[in-house]
Amino acid sequence: MKKKLNFTMSRKTEAILYLVAAAICIAIPFLGTGQYVLRTLTLIGIYGIMALSLNITVGYAGQVNMGHAAFVAIGGYVYAMMTSYVAGWNCWIAMLFGGIATAVAGLLVGIPTLRLNDVYFVIATTGFSEVVKVITLNWRSATNGSLGIKNIQKFTLFGLELTNKNGGMYFLTLALLGVTLYFSWAIKNSKLGRSLFALKDDELAANLMGIRTGRQKIYAFVLSSFLAGISGALYVCLNTYVGPDTFTADISTVILCIVIFGGLGSLKGMLIGSLLLIAFPEVLRFLYLYKYIIYGLILVVLMRFKPSGLFGSRDRRAYKLPKGVVVKGGTETDETA
Repeated sequence: MKKKLNFTMSRKTEAILYLVAAAICIAIPFLGTGQYVLRTLTLIGIYGIMALSLNITVGYAGQVNMGHAAFVAIGGYVYAMMTSYVAGWNCWIAMLFGGIATAVAGLLVGIPTLRLNDVYFVIATTGFSEVVKVITLNWRSATNGSLGIKNIQKFTLFGLELTNKNGGMYFLTLALLGVTLYFSWAIKNSKLGRSLFALKDDELAANLMGIRTGRQKIYAFVLSSFLAGISGALYVCLNTYVGPDTFTADISTVILCIVIFGGLGSLKGMLIGSLLLIAFPEVLRFLYLYKYIIYGLILVVLMRFKPSGLFGSRDRRAYKLPKGVVVKGGTETDETA
């Protein structure tokens, strides 16, 4: 019997690769990189944060959110309004408030919708994204309607404005990407993460194990929304503008494509997926108009030959059952790594 090849990296090897990648990312601005390339890399980092945030609900909990761009928009608009309309507001506090406001929105949306079945949840989140778009168009006193908010304040650190020109925006995005990556890793390896993977595999079995699945879903949705709000603040700061056409359904589609392409539940998959899918239309500009068709073809091929995604794993690890739960018959409950 032939031994099955195992291409899974050890944790030590993976940690070394992360450190090497981080060192390369830090060195890039000092290698004479042009502003256009630096801006593209910053955009990739922001999409990486968006993908990591969506991965909590889709990859960990199995809840497909088709309106993720709406939550990104809330964080972006809150940041823009606080720094543009309210004098004296610190940009860092505005970003934090953007994340908190988005988390509250996630809580209000999640409580009624997370009780729905998969298809209805997709419809509900899609509908919510349209509601947010209508609000941004018609609440002119706050959002400036179809004209949007321009000349949004840049982040400042010790009196230095963090821009694309001086590389400050790039390093800020890189730092927040690192924090988000660690945060996602901590959730994945926590009791909450194990509960989310359990309900993703079999919600009924998770309920029988004593896991409060409804509460766990809401926790995941709120955390995902908070990170989405932070990424929204970065996005509008990079573009110095936010309007109703900034966060369309296309953004939600791209983020979901990154999550599926990279591999559901995979952290490195979110980073590689962001790099490939965001850099692709920038490198091949002549194919820009066809990028969504190409994304679709890539996903079809991927679903046919590797349904778990680029870095999705089929390996299984046993769950630790709550105290007092006795499993008879030698069966085990497993988690997707």
